[in-house]
Amino acid sequence: MTETALANLQNLYRIFTVPEAPDSTLGSVDHAISENVADFLQKHIVALERSLEDIEKDFSTSKIPEEPSFVSAYTEFVKQKLVAQSVHTAAPGFVGHMTSALPYFMLPLSRIMTALNQNLVKVETSKAFTPMERQVLAMLHHLIYRQDDSFYEQWIHDSQHALGAFCSGGTIANATALWVARNQLCRPEGSFAGIAQEGLFKSLQHLNCNGLAILASQRAHYSLGKAVDLLGIGRDNLVLVDTDDDNRIDVDALREEYSKLCEKNIRPLALVGIAGTTETGHVDPLDELADFAAEVGCYFHVDAAWGGPTLFSRTHRHLLNGINRADSVTIDAHKQLYVPMGAGMVLFKDPHSLSAIEHHANYILRHGSKDLGSHTLEGSRPGKAMLVHAGLSIIGRKGYELLIDLGIEKALSFADLINTHPNFELITAPELNILTYRYNPAWLQEKMARLDKEQLQQINLLLDFITQEVQKRQREAGKTFVSRTRLRLARYHGEQISVFRSVLANPLTTTEILTAVLEEQCAIVKQTQVQSFIEKIKQIIV
Repeated sequence: MTETALANLQNLYRIFTVPEAPDSTLGSVDHAISENVADFLQKHIVALERSLEDIEKDFSTSKIPEEPSFVSAYTEFVKQKLVAQSVHTAAPGFVGHMTSALPYFMLPLSRIMTALNQNLVKVETSKAFTPMERQVLAMLHHLIYRQDDSFYEQWIHDSQHALGAFCSGGTIANATALWVARNQLCRPEGSFAGIAQEGLFKSLQHLNCNGLAILASQRAHYSLGKAVDLLGIGRDNLVLVDTDDDNRIDVDALREEYSKLCEKNIRPLALVGIAGTTETGHVDPLDELADFAAEVGCYFHVDAAWGGPTLFSRTHRHLLNGINRADSVTIDAHKQLYVPMGAGMVLFKDPHSLSAIEHHANYILRHGSKDLGSHTLEGSRPGKAMLVHAGLSIIGRKGYELLIDLGIEKALSFADLINTHPNFELITAPELNILTYRYNPAWLQEKMARLDKEQLQQINLLLDFITQEVQKRQREAGKTFVSRTRLRLARYHGEQISVFRSVLANPLTTTEILTAVLEEQCAIVKQTQVQSFIEKIKQIIV
């Protein structure tokens, strides 16, 4: 590593660990963070074990307090009953979910944002926050679509159009994209006033079809199920297509599902590609999906809530080739842009797209205004764009590139640790920075290759119990943490198995910590209850 690169890396680590000096503008606000909270964040990954049922006793009354209380008393309650039973998602050993360490500057800036209490639904309640949000949307639009300067000069602050919409998260972003797709397909035409006016039933009559469908892979986020429900399309018409051995949508299977829809006279409304699945981190073949969407004439949306920031990396951005051909793209800033929760975005290739869902109200959202609420599902919204703008400005493209590259390198290193460890089996190798694995000792892996299907099912069921027990005990111990999920694998005759899931996005996570994760899991396996499952496996093999 060059001297400059090393200095950049050290500076990057600093923004996740070192606050401003107490007498600085940001530092004076940051200094107000309770010492008790800071102490908790330094010492715990999860709270000292109390059952959820026990914690519920602290929040069991349904009566609003009759008398006011002192702020100091309530603060003490928060420390003892809420903070002490929270999860330290920024801990370097917390590698199980898509939450990570926050740059220190996000904390005081969040407080400023809260104090200003701007409402982005309307310029009258947000002023400078409105052009800032439009700028952030343009920055992310440029990251994805790479239009020239003249394009952004024309559209960035155009009162009649928008390059995207801020949302509370990826779920609303995905729903917004599919809402646009639905209203574009069922737009006003001739005597038909459009779906927004006449509803879904008359829209289907106008289109002369029996229904609409959304096509996506089996690894698609559950938010798509919510979207088809809300949009009246129906969960039966969310067609989840089989994946290949690399957890990417199988294009041949996609064509088969499309043919079945045609036979039923069901029209494909949209195809959704995944850029970083939540379970395994894999990326669908976006270029091929763009070709298919163009061929059948349907809307193409990419859910890049997790993997979108990979575009910052010159080394790895090719993994998302074809994303620039999508009609819309979802990105979650509170994932790999390292912004606090509640900052999702959906970007649209065509600035006219959001006109399909435009809505107005005489008292607040008037025609011709630059009010952002006219293009969003949500009404009142906080100025979260300020925090995204801060990240893009302070970390910059090169900083995000370094974070992305480090995360992928770390995932590859962890995969190597798992592959070389005699007692673990790597289930899905990382493409981005998520991987899955399970406890499976070498002596058992060697024998499983020679077992019949029934024996494999029995053994995998027992290994499932081990995975579940180890993950639960590791979480309760509060030292390190990985999550778990279930995956269907061809190597086990399409059987679903339980696996550990690790997300390597925290820049403070080290190889030593990842080694400790595996060591702790091995130690838990040696405990009596878990060993009983091992003994049962040995009996099956004998």
